[in-house]
Amino acid sequence: MLLELRFAADPDKLCDMRRCVRAAMAGLGCGTQWVAEVVLAVNEACANVMQHAYLGDASGEIVLQMKQVGGDLEVRVTDFAPPVVVPNIRPRRLAELRPGGLGTHFIRTVMERCEYGNLPEGAGNFLQMSKPISTLREW
Repeated sequence: MLLELRFAADPDKLCDMRRCVRAAMAGLGCGTQWVAEVVLAVNEACANVMQHAYLGDASGEIVLQMKQVGGDLEVRVTDFAPPVVVPNIRPRRLAELRPGGLGTHFIRTVMERCEYGNLPEGAGNFLQMSKPISTLREW
């Protein structure tokens, strides 16, 4: 396991989370551009959990796990909020000119694979993301 963090669903915790993700990726020899982009994707995922799953309730918990599986970097964000309707998780149309709503677009652009799901028996939700480490070292 490269990184495992448990933290409150409080936006004030995102800065520390980003620092930890950067440090974990640096240990893999990832290029600075890809580190920045993966940090953005993970930050967006956690911010979306705070806003949409926990509805701003900072007492919720987020678990972030990063690991190397074969040649891939795998990132899992888990929450314990009420189940979300997975088909409703999608970016807004890019033609809509308004702030917000682009987190899932950034995540899907940066990461090779993204899978959203619900934990068993309504215990929460997860986002599993991955990207080949070889591409992360190119930049």
